[in-house]
Amino acid sequence: MHDRTAPAAQPLLMAGDPPALERRNPRGRARFILLCDHASKAVPQRLGTLGLEPAELDRHIGWDIGAAALTRILADRLDARAFLSGYSRLVIDCNRRFDDATSIPAVSDRTEIPANRDLSASDRAARVEACFWPYHRAIAAELDAWAAAGRVPAIVSLHSFTPVFDARHRPWHVGILWHRDERLARPLIETLAAEPGLVVGDNEPYDGASPHAYTMPVHGLARGLPHVQFEIRQDLIADDAGVARWADRLTRVLGAVMADDGLYTVRPAS
Repeated sequence: MHDRTAPAAQPLLMAGDPPALERRNPRGRARFILLCDHASKAVPQRLGTLGLEPAELDRHIGWDIGAAALTRILADRLDARAFLSGYSRLVIDCNRRFDDATSIPAVSDRTEIPANRDLSASDRAARVEACFWPYHRAIAAELDAWAAAGRVPAIVSLHSFTPVFDARHRPWHVGILWHRDERLARPLIETLAAEPGLVVGDNEPYDGASPHAYTMPVHGLARGLPHVQFEIRQDLIADDAGVARWADRLTRVLGAVMADDGLYTVRPAS
């Protein structure tokens, strides 16, 4: 995993800041792990509110609404280990290469992020070291431990998306993102599509082959592990009732699909 960055001027996080990583059910016995890249809207104290009104961080630009709550419930119900990022995607996006232009956006969905303008190399490095690497190093260490034990896990990443973006209405209730390796995506798409009234996107509303993404290409595809990314429409999981409905659905769906022993093999990246 490439992690060379410019040296940070000083540690970004202070006493009282939340951790950069939440681990849920660390001794879970399921054969797959759950990841939530955009679980939090927290901002380090040193960065204030990034120059935004606090309500802006509650919006989809600050985090993936509903995704963290859903991840925690699924981890508990399915006895799966889960890793959740600790800071807002506006501080640094844990599903972007840290050298990507979208990693620390100066503008997100037409909203300017004042604290993200004109960052120095050391400012960027401080965010990478404090908020990006703890999450990804923990995932990598977990996967290394499974490999050392001769075990092959699957990876399930949970995200959410807005019903409307850039004036475009998105009809899908859930999307399944994948690239090159569809052994987990295909049965999930087919199983979800059989649910009454559910509109399922195949690489919608985003493409699993996006050159900007980090988590699935690095932890899944490069290691040859079965992997998939869920995208659930945010209005469907914006409150406790919606999260509960989708937790029921995905407990059932993942329980069925992940029971296939044939999934758990290493497939060399093509």
